Amino acid sequence: MPTWLEDAVFYEIYPQSFLDTNGDGIGDFEGILRKLDYIKNLGCNALWINPCFDSPFKDAGYDVRDYKKTAPRYGTNEELKRIFTEAHTRGIRVLLDLVPGHTSEEHPWFLESSKATPNEYWNRFIWTDHCFKRAEGLGFIGGETDRAATYIISFFKCQPALNYGFLKPKEAWQLPMDHPDCMATREAMQEVMRFWLDAGCDGFRVDMAGSLVKLDDADKSGTQALWRTIRAMLDAEYPEAVLVAEWSSPKQALNGGFHADFFLDFMDNRGGYRSLFRDYDDALKGDRSFFKAQAPGNIHTFLDEYLEHYEATKDKGYISLVTGNHDTIRLTHTLNQRELSLAYGFIFTMPGVPFLYYGDEIGMRYLPLPTKEGGYFRTGSRTPMQWKAGKNLGFSDAAADRLYLPVDPSPDAPTVEAQEQDPDSLLSTVKALLNLRHRHGDLHAQANLEILYPKDRSSGAGPLVYRRGNLVVAVNPDLCAKSVPLPPGGPRKPVYAIGDSAIQGDTCTMAGQSFGVWGF
Repeated sequence: MPTWLEDAVFYEIYPQSFLDTNGDGIGDFEGILRKLDYIKNLGCNALWINPCFDSPFKDAGYDVRDYKKTAPRYGTNEELKRIFTEAHTRGIRVLLDLVPGHTSEEHPWFLESSKATPNEYWNRFIWTDHCFKRAEGLGFIGGETDRAATYIISFFKCQPALNYGFLKPKEAWQLPMDHPDCMATREAMQEVMRFWLDAGCDGFRVDMAGSLVKLDDADKSGTQALWRTIRAMLDAEYPEAVLVAEWSSPKQALNGGFHADFFLDFMDNRGGYRSLFRDYDDALKGDRSFFKAQAPGNIHTFLDEYLEHYEATKDKGYISLVTGNHDTIRLTHTLNQRELSLAYGFIFTMPGVPFLYYGDEIGMRYLPLPTKEGGYFRTGSRTPMQWKAGKNLGFSDAAADRLYLPVDPSPDAPTVEAQEQDPDSLLSTVKALLNLRHRHGDLHAQANLEILYPKDRSSGAGPLVYRRGNLVVAVNPDLCAKSVPLPPGGPRKPVYAIGDSAIQGDTCTMAGQSFGVWGF
């Protein structure tokens, strides 16, 4: 396990929306370079940069046309390497976004694979054996190429699926995982990883990590075995390199060799993440989120799911809680500043490796917008970073109609500049929380969690009190004050607080909407 992960706090950058320095309306590598000191001062010591490779951008860069070339809209390979170098001088690690499950339909591999005549790339992607052949259980496209077959897609039509094999092949066109052509696909992706690790990056966040091996892999045993092979390569050649999965099943991802996995909910699942922050149900006309002050949220909905994964993986790697990301609606859509402060207090004092999405530190809003580059509802969470008052809120000098996406038009749109001058701002709270996490080793990624309240469902729905080593953390999102029992002999010294709370004897008393940390 790379030791630097233990105290890592990641900052996710959507590059096209971070900072435009050349006036074309799109963020660029130079913009990231100029803000490295801001990121360090914020308290983040690691970056995750969303896809920045050459692409036709039908899916915001998740349709890669060339894995070893940066997108010209952002800059050159050399400029990206400079980000690695400059970040490292500041003690900041950098992960790139790896998309191993599919390419763009414009990738040279796919263009060769699409030809009528067999060649070395014919099996780099998954093709059926007839132009009208249906691929049962998989999305597929036909009638698009000279090759008399249909091809499997990973997500959008523009994303043909790379071929890592089938766990249990049933037809001749379904190759087994150990077929030389499937192994060649794996090796090609490992070469991409080596290319960027040699250039100076520190690892990868892996898109759709659990999707590689096809059919009859419900428990993902085939995909886990595939990633364990890749992890073995990294351990041997790049032992400090990190793999973070977009899998949303830590039990599977960490067993597959990943160092961390996001604790997110896919589609309509109302488990852990949504139950905490954004469990709004139009049918019920209300919000059931735990951190929504007047919602009937129940912390057990989160704990039941989270603790199952935590106990199964605490010796294998880390679970990553996030403030949001490019695929989620920003939490400001449902939570106000006080509610966000409590939610961030929780995220940044839990075990695992936390991620902060750009703009969440100032409470950027979700803006309902038309789709851009395959974003659809997600587009509203990808708007330009709001740096200061004035033209385009400091994001770009371009004309407003040339911006990648519009900035928040509200007169009270939050900005970094304004919040840096306000000790009560959300930005100040985030800085304080990250400073708290870095100062106290008990709050690092290690698995030292003990739930003190509620101990079980008979204890009620909340508040939440937990121990991290020699520290006790308590959060009460409710508007009403709460008092809960604690084990005897606990800590008494206040370390950090939002609102009023205290430990007296063996009782923790919390004012409404409060958060507290105590030590010995």
